[in-house]
Amino acid sequence: MRAAGWLVVLEGVVAMGFAVYSIIRAASGEHDQSVTNGYGFALWLFILFGGVLAGGIALVRGVRWGRAVAILAQLLLLPVVWSLLTDSHQPVIGTVLALVVVPTLVLLFSPPTSRWLAHEYAPDVDE
Repeated sequence: MRAAGWLVVLEGVVAMGFAVYSIIRAASGEHDQSVTNGYGFALWLFILFGGVLAGGIALVRGVRWGRAVAILAQLLLLPVVWSLLTDSHQPVIGTVLALVVVPTLVLLFSPPTSRWLAHEYAPDVDE
């Protein structure tokens, strides 16, 4: 569970870094803001992946609610991986993202994780 938590924390930190980069890029004024707004995109990343980062930290600390946030984030990132690998023609980025998302999902649904979650509801059951 903690390994999955660290992977989710990594996702959150990388997205936060990209949000900071978007703010710096927008503030520099060197790029056309007519198609996308760097500030709005950064705000969206901070809100969305701030929750992902919080969920990852919760998992690392052993708090159960972090798993739901982490699973939702991974399920939302699966189509992004597919798009990067196929239609976007960016297989390197897609492969790197897949190497984080898929193992995280496997860890989040693994039997030890299920036992960890069930322990609260049936504490007398041996693990």
